[in-house]
Amino acid sequence: MDAVFIGLKTVVYGGIVLAGAYFVHKMLTGRLVEPAGRNYRVQLMNLGIALATIIVLLIVLPFNDTLRGQLLSLTGILLSAVIALSSTTFVGNVMAGAMLRSIKCCSPGDYVHIGEYFGRISEMDLLHVEVQTEDRDLVTLPNLYTVTNPMRVLRTSGTLVSATLSLGYDVDRKTIEKNLIIAAEAAGLEKPFVHIKELGDFSVVYRISGVLRDLNILLSTRSRLRAKVMDQLHEAGIEIVSPTFMNQRQYRTERTFMPAKVFGQQVELEERASDSVVFDKAAKAESLKEVKDRHAKIVEHIRELEAMKKNASKEAVIQELQERIDRQVAQALRWEQVIVKREEKLHSED
Repeated sequence: MDAVFIGLKTVVYGGIVLAGAYFVHKMLTGRLVEPAGRNYRVQLMNLGIALATIIVLLIVLPFNDTLRGQLLSLTGILLSAVIALSSTTFVGNVMAGAMLRSIKCCSPGDYVHIGEYFGRISEMDLLHVEVQTEDRDLVTLPNLYTVTNPMRVLRTSGTLVSATLSLGYDVDRKTIEKNLIIAAEAAGLEKPFVHIKELGDFSVVYRISGVLRDLNILLSTRSRLRAKVMDQLHEAGIEIVSPTFMNQRQYRTERTFMPAKVFGQQVELEERASDSVVFDKAAKAESLKEVKDRHAKIVEHIRELEAMKKNASKEAVIQELQERIDRQVAQALRWEQVIVKREEKLHSED
């Protein structure tokens, strides 16, 4: 009879604890309206709830003191062993992820250089950062790798786009700089400038740079800048060959080596928007982040209206605030549906 009672008590207490853990999970998940790092917070929260549930079960279940002490000691030993064995991997990545979130150095949609990788962040999680590279592929980088390698984040306000080339000493420097600046302006760059990088034995290394405000066309602008540099220098009659240029065929000294100018072709070839194809998932992740930002602002506004309603005394004011709350709630629900659809689409295209 005692065994039946103890078994029934175990089931009841265990059910209450598990139900409480589920309720806490739902309550905390519902409060996580912040778009940046929501998945990270949910995973970290689930881990904490799971550990707390195990400890509470060991405390409240009807075990004798000796058995309870042994189980708690065993749990502590197992937890210590897990931490010790995986400290350089799992726990290290979790701590690195917490560090990335605390310093807020990057977010989905940002262009980043991490070690030898360059691309746009398409996802940030508890254990990894996913980067979409210039080849349109997705590279998963552990958080530990991310924080132990130099990370360069391109500023959303604009970045420098550059092209480097070497030209001979026989061409006037001022002429070269003038034409390089014209090429950069034609490529759509702001505030272009020229640096002389190196005075070599046979040629001079120039670098033309300019500010690009719209990072969504970064790759295509890099290509367009190089194309405009070639076109402008050829238009100005400047050969893009150094004095070390050699050719086994004999030519007259007045012969130049440039593509023959095509007359009558006034319309340039259409430039393809390669960036939207290369960084499609990262762009969608950035768009999803913007939608979540809007949803978070609406939820925050609802909370402010509810606080105002709570402090209001006049019935007319309360009624007006309630109508505003209802409109905001309806709008928040619509944004939630948009978020769910975009998240499903984002993960279905991996």
